Amino acid sequence: MGYLKPSLRGKIRGLVVDTRQGRFCVDPDDEIITKSLVETGEYGLDEIEQARQFIHRDSRILVVGAHIGTIAVPLSKLCRELVAIEANPNTFEFLRQNLLLNECANVTAHNCAANDRDEMVQFVLNTYNSGMSKRMPKMPDAIYFHDHPKVTSVRGMRLDDLLDRHDFDLVFMDIEGSEYFAFLGMPKILAGAERLVVEFIPHHLSRVAGVTLDEFLNPLSDFSWLSIPSKGLKVTGREQYSALRDMCEAGDCDKGVVFSRAV
Repeated sequence: MGYLKPSLRGKIRGLVVDTRQGRFCVDPDDEIITKSLVETGEYGLDEIEQARQFIHRDSRILVVGAHIGTIAVPLSKLCRELVAIEANPNTFEFLRQNLLLNECANVTAHNCAANDRDEMVQFVLNTYNSGMSKRMPKMPDAIYFHDHPKVTSVRGMRLDDLLDRHDFDLVFMDIEGSEYFAFLGMPKILAGAERLVVEFIPHHLSRVAGVTLDEFLNPLSDFSWLSIPSKGLKVTGREQYSALRDMCEAGDCDKGVVFSRAV
């Protein structure tokens, strides 16, 4: 990244920046999230505003895929308790620092991959956009490896087993294709959640997880409504499948579709 002199590269582990979302220690090698925070003072404000409407001061929130905390930190200021899950061990260190920098005393963070079983999971550590780091894709397309990332193993866990309590008002999930496996490992959490906000990217279903849309939706059958902000849609019943199928066929994505129990 152009913020560091060549002589300093490799010597500086993180940069601290003040933003609209809080104070963050950021990875100088990240060219997307770090660049946005440094140059614009924000990252993911739309997602924060979307989640804000679903929570209140007494809410419990689960953020799966917390990254360095750009979503979790500001949301923690709006609720009673927040649990953050982050699989990438490098990113998790930034998350821990940022929880301290922002005095997030109501946040508990866990370094593991949300999974359908307790096992080691191969994990791709992207650097150009560390937010793209993910479990080893079923179909390792070049798009996932363009920055020649290292591959490591991380602990995969069922979140129902990891967490003592399952009564979250909001589950916010952004885990780059691991959603299906996370769903299978958290049926109690999903049953207790009023809303689930989850990134929807069709090629993550087919190429990272290797699952069909039906398989993706099956663990979410108890949610009555689906909202797709990018389409301005709110649908129920089998219309949920139809709306997401149309997105898959068009290759359309959404940063956060919302599954709800009530309108």
